Amino acid sequence: MRRISERSQTINMDNERQKKDVMLRLKRIEGQIRGLQRMVEGSAPCPEILTQVAAATAALKKVGTVIIHTYMEECVEKTQKEHGSKQGETLKDFQKAMSRYIDWA
Repeated sequence: MRRISERSQTINMDNERQKKDVMLRLKRIEGQIRGLQRMVEGSAPCPEILTQVAAATAALKKVGTVIIHTYMEECVEKTQKEHGSKQGETLKDFQKAMSRYIDWA
């Protein structure tokens, strides 16, 4: 498992609307996972469990997409304010975050 540098890869989610959207999605996913646990405990048929796993996975990927969009906006804004090597560093940080997400997704 790769570690995320504490120096970089921060996302502030300053936009309250975006933060609220992400939190609502995560709470929904939490409910889906609890439902999956109940399905496994109750010996639900495998195809039904796998359908719900796919739904939870898709929801988690969507959260990642929302976070990527927010991070991208922050990076673009930040690079417009920076010059030289700091600008390149910000873009590299974004590229690393994207690579990690793509590897997972």
